[in-house]
Amino acid sequence: MSDQPSGANSRPETPPPSEDAAGSDGALKAGDAGKSGAAVPPEDAVRSASGAGHDTASDAPGGEGTAAAQESGQEGTAAQESVRAPAAVPPQNTGPYVPVVPAYLQAPPPPADPWRRRAQEQKSSALSRLRPSVPPPIRAATLWAVLATALLSALLLGDGLGPNLLMVAAPAALAAFFAAQAAGRRLRPWTAVWAVGGLALLAVPALRDAGWPTFLAVVSALALGSLALHGSRTWPGVLLGSAGLFTSVAAGLRWGWRGVRDRADDSGGRVRTAVRSTVVALVLLGVFGALFASADAAFADLLGSLTPDVSVGDSPWRVFLFVLGLAGALATAYSAAAPVRWDSITVRPGPARSRVEWALPLIVLNLLFAAFITLQLAVLLGGYDKVLDETGLTPAAYARQGFWQLLWATVLTLLVIALALRWAPRSGPRDRTLVRGVLGVLCVLTLVVVASALRRMDLYVDAFGLTRLRISVAAVELWLGVVLVLILAAGVFGAKLLPRAVAVSAAAGVLAFGLISPDGLIAEQSVQRYRSDKTIDVLYLRDLSADAVPALDTLPEPLRSCALERIQRDLETSDTPWYASSWGEARARDILKDHAAEGRGSECYELGGHDSEREGYEEEDSYDPY
Repeated sequence: MSDQPSGANSRPETPPPSEDAAGSDGALKAGDAGKSGAAVPPEDAVRSASGAGHDTASDAPGGEGTAAAQESGQEGTAAQESVRAPAAVPPQNTGPYVPVVPAYLQAPPPPADPWRRRAQEQKSSALSRLRPSVPPPIRAATLWAVLATALLSALLLGDGLGPNLLMVAAPAALAAFFAAQAAGRRLRPWTAVWAVGGLALLAVPALRDAGWPTFLAVVSALALGSLALHGSRTWPGVLLGSAGLFTSVAAGLRWGWRGVRDRADDSGGRVRTAVRSTVVALVLLGVFGALFASADAAFADLLGSLTPDVSVGDSPWRVFLFVLGLAGALATAYSAAAPVRWDSITVRPGPARSRVEWALPLIVLNLLFAAFITLQLAVLLGGYDKVLDETGLTPAAYARQGFWQLLWATVLTLLVIALALRWAPRSGPRDRTLVRGVLGVLCVLTLVVVASALRRMDLYVDAFGLTRLRISVAAVELWLGVVLVLILAAGVFGAKLLPRAVAVSAAAGVLAFGLISPDGLIAEQSVQRYRSDKTIDVLYLRDLSADAVPALDTLPEPLRSCALERIQRDLETSDTPWYASSWGEARARDILKDHAAEGRGSECYELGGHDSEREGYEEEDSYDPY
């Protein structure tokens, strides 16, 4: 700026623009362009704005220069902000934004993985909320263990159940271990308890030939294996976690398929090499194994006993077992890598009742139990014969009449305890003392009822002998007594471990029930009753499994042959390989091989004990074959 008095209205020749004018004009142009929406190159706008803001502020000597510098600097800053705005957002004064490509031509990008669920569906799923973690990519060791499980299932499980269950479970457990290790999970004490218990239960089919203890053991082993994978500790966790393995079947198959596909894409020919090597090895084993088998009969027998007998006729069954083993092993590994947190399901307690409203019904129930137990003690101490005379029942019929009622009374008592805990008062220490006292007395009285029921069953068995149904319900009644003891212990020491303790007691009961060999115990008790000058039901004993052969072998003829004839025929007609034969079946074969049963024909029907079994029943009672 100069001090000329008349220079404001005159128009001298236009001098060349200075740096200040150029910077100011550039800033104004950039600001105007940003406001009007004109297309200005971002580099020029930023360069002019920054130049105006810096040079004017440093070179202007006075206030006008400073004001101009500030004004141009503000406009330059506005230009910078307008340039930094996202290019995709249209200016406010230019109308609606028109895309270059019409909307109906814009297709959504294809998903990266067609087997993977969308994130929206996963978030909306209740199961996904219970499974917060995402499993890592499946490892090669896990895939090999899964493949081994599927192959062993197809080759070994088609001939029956025996030691082959342990052979199939071993690679499945390794697959779960590798998957858990890849996910960073550590082995915890309760996980080891569940896993060891499940493997111990799978030893029952390897030891016993009877089908019903085997079924209970296999189901319990699956439940314990699922608990080992999910690590449950609460009541919902233990109840749902025991069957939680089935929720991972579909997800495990997708997870395994992604792992196989990714490795096939990145293998660079290694998969084809492994397949070719496996095929060549199998061809060599088949050719040279056939040559050696034809050259030596002993080697042929050894090879035939060791290798599975696979025929074309049972191919669909083998394929089904292969798919079953594959799906089961993948579900096991997936659960180990990303377990479902069943413990996050919380069951809220019911509204607390007042002390009188809650305690009065239970106190009345305790008085009823006490009156019944007092009468039972009086009968046992001296009034037993008087009761039988007044009722007209035999001791066996009296025992049979009351056992089932006492069993249901025990079950209903446990239900009453569960509901009482839900609505129990819980406002302070006095309420807790009341709850413990009332429910503790009820548990103690119920234990006496359990003892009375077992005593009645003992009288009934002494009169009519032991059967599968009688030994089963007696075992259930005994386990209910153990549950009552655990509830009493939880009232004293706390209920934190009660769900897992009940699950452990159930698994231990199933394991003990299989190890004692129920069929063998039934046969031993029947033989002892016969030696005590009592009757024996040969027609029932002949339907037992091979576990009963050692006890039935001690009977005199013709009872021995009548009891063992059908079992011997079943063993002779079955060609079960070694991996599907139990130890009880192998022992029975050895006994009958040394001393075979003789055919007695119709003579065996005259030795039945059906008429003697009816002693003690009323005329309208039907015969109980169990």
